[in-house]
Amino acid sequence: MEGWGRRNKIMQNKQQIIIIHGGTTYENYEEYFQSLSNLTLKLEKLQAKKDWKNELQDQLGEGFIVYNPQMPNKQNAQYGEWKIFFEKVFNLVDDNVILIGHSMGGIFLAKYLSENEVTKKIQKTFLISAPFDNEGMVHETLGSFVREGSLKDFERRAGDVYLYHSEDDRVVPFDHMEKYKKELPHARVWVFQDRGHFKQEEIVELVGDLKR
Repeated sequence: MEGWGRRNKIMQNKQQIIIIHGGTTYENYEEYFQSLSNLTLKLEKLQAKKDWKNELQDQLGEGFIVYNPQMPNKQNAQYGEWKIFFEKVFNLVDDNVILIGHSMGGIFLAKYLSENEVTKKIQKTFLISAPFDNEGMVHETLGSFVREGSLKDFERRAGDVYLYHSEDDRVVPFDHMEKYKKELPHARVWVFQDRGHFKQEEIVELVGDLKR
């Protein structure tokens, strides 16, 4: 019991981070089924690849603990299902947690924190390549993740807000960042030219902002 208590104390002294990954959603099951039927696979795309979300723990070091939960059915994501699962994860962490949302995970956090009170203090929230709405989303739709109204409640609950977006993002148009900037005038903004949809092994600037 003494060893468990010591381990628990060490864990509590670490900065906790939750990453919410991206996903794909559809207006209905028939659209999802049709997309799945028309899917063309290439073996090289099925190979395991290093990704900043999986590498972040090693890049940050011992003072941090990174949680990277796999959200329900990311191939046909539904906001209601993600909300249930996120709340189960969120209830397990301590105050001053840091949240990171990439792509669909970004708009999920924007929607959730706009619509729901939270019982824990959030230190920072990062929105990386986050869609703002359906406008210009040529390849994907946001379905049940669409958010309405202002982001005032999000800003109040999210702690320090960071926005990351690259001008050459082919998944989420860059002007979605401009919409977030207008709604969140106090956010810290990173604009890149050549990061695409942030699928690389490391985001150096993110590591720096997390350690700051």
